[in-house]
Amino acid sequence: MVASNPQNSSGETTSSLYRRFRPGTFGELRGQDHIVTALQGAVKNNRVAHTYLFSGPRGTGKTTTARILAKALNCEHPIDGDACDTCASCISITKGSSLDVTELDAASNNGIENIRDITSGAWHGTPGRWKVYIFDEVHQLSKAASSALLKTLEEPPSHVIFVLATTDPHKVLPTIRSRAQHLEFRLLSADVLNSLLHEVSTAAGLSVDDATINAAVRLGHGSARDALSALDQLLATGSIDAAQPEFEGLFDALRSGSAALAFQSLAQLAREGWDPEQLAENFASELRQAFLLQVAPDVADVVGDDRDRLANWGRDLGLPRTVRALETIGRSLREMHSAIDKTVMLEIALARLTVPELDDTVAALDERLSRLERSTSAVPGTPTPEPIPSRPIGAASPTAKKPSPEPSAPNEVSEVSSENIAEPEVVGENVTPNSSPAGTEVTLSEFVERFQRGVLAKVSRGAQSVLKSAAVKSVEGSVLTIAVPSESMRQGTDKIQGSLQSALSNEFGRPYSVVWVVDASIEMKPLTNIAAPRAPRPSALEVVEMHDDDVAKSETIETDSVADHLITEVFPGAKEVS
Repeated sequence: MVASNPQNSSGETTSSLYRRFRPGTFGELRGQDHIVTALQGAVKNNRVAHTYLFSGPRGTGKTTTARILAKALNCEHPIDGDACDTCASCISITKGSSLDVTELDAASNNGIENIRDITSGAWHGTPGRWKVYIFDEVHQLSKAASSALLKTLEEPPSHVIFVLATTDPHKVLPTIRSRAQHLEFRLLSADVLNSLLHEVSTAAGLSVDDATINAAVRLGHGSARDALSALDQLLATGSIDAAQPEFEGLFDALRSGSAALAFQSLAQLAREGWDPEQLAENFASELRQAFLLQVAPDVADVVGDDRDRLANWGRDLGLPRTVRALETIGRSLREMHSAIDKTVMLEIALARLTVPELDDTVAALDERLSRLERSTSAVPGTPTPEPIPSRPIGAASPTAKKPSPEPSAPNEVSEVSSENIAEPEVVGENVTPNSSPAGTEVTLSEFVERFQRGVLAKVSRGAQSVLKSAAVKSVEGSVLTIAVPSESMRQGTDKIQGSLQSALSNEFGRPYSVVWVVDASIEMKPLTNIAAPRAPRPSALEVVEMHDDDVAKSETIETDSVADHLITEVFPGAKEVS
């Protein structure tokens, strides 16, 4: 690539790479082939629109393309719709001294007076064939200025072309967008940026290694201008490490599950002066590339050694852990905006990633379950338990014996329970009544039987309503899997999680993590038969009408859902009015 603009508009030599090597013709534009095809064809076939709207991310060549279009329209010796870049008209446009091109920064000249000056001069003639007005960041024009511009766009002079450039096209008035030919610029791929930086460094006579080029490509994030500015910065500092944080320690901490190593690495980065929010953004960017390299390698925009490094990290972490890390860091970024101490939010995120027990999300629970499965399969000689057909929790056990009902006071309403709680046998002096002997595990059938006798009686009524139509799938270590018949019921299990885990811990003497799954084959039980009564006294699902201190009548209330059941519990005798 040849330096097309070695001097700025004032004649002073500039050393900025993005200014020295700004494209001067359509043929020098990179990564915007669809734009080049449309504009060059329009100039060649004399089908140029009177208004163009160029939109896209910063540094993708919107203003540069507008100048190239002005060159091609006024070039004295055009070549297939492209400018020669050597005639007097092209040189004057390159220097910024041409009377045929007028540029306006709408960010600082957004008043109606500025637009009136432009539109009033649009009718005057110029030396060239076309008069081109370039509005940069046109979305920042005031409402009055946009309305004044709209009138000229509706009936423009025949020799005038307006080019409106913006990074936020949705902020431009719809009436202006409807009168413009909209061309969208795209970010440049990593390969295109890498090739561009190599050509620029060769043309400028720079001695740059591949590692520096790759670092500039990564810092450019698809913007040609940002990549060239990053290359300037790396050449000035002489160090790649100073331009980006080193996340090797954090990745090692995630890989090994060491919270101490994660905090030490974060503290080291903080001592180097990195802002926590900046660290989180850069770390999320690294995680995203590691994620893409596992799912869609062609989409990832890292090259060279960085690509190999992130691909190895992705393989070590695995796809589920990579996704959970990306979600957790992204969530911490949102929380940082309102946090007093942003470092604390990043530390909490790293703690959740390295210690899954601190995270209550499904992804963290799945990671803990995977660890448990790996540790179980690693023990030699571990027998594989035979599958036992599951049955609804509320159903009676074929081997369980119901104790005789105990008498109770006539005015006392009992707690809802599936069966009466049998008195546990005392195994030894050091064994609590509600725990299993040390070193033993209960079978699934024993677990279900104790669940019916000792757990259901201690959970809330809402939990009983859900568990009536649920079934125990498996018990592996401290992980209990329960199936429910519908997705809507599974989504409501968060409200009963605490009550159920507390009852499980009290009954079995150990904490359990409950995993809810959906099994459509489970039959939905009517809520009117949640549990058998403990004694000949009205259950909590019956409306008790007291007459002369005696139970006169008990009426069962039929409900179709958990919500209806809870409403009838709170407001007995209430009727729905439609």
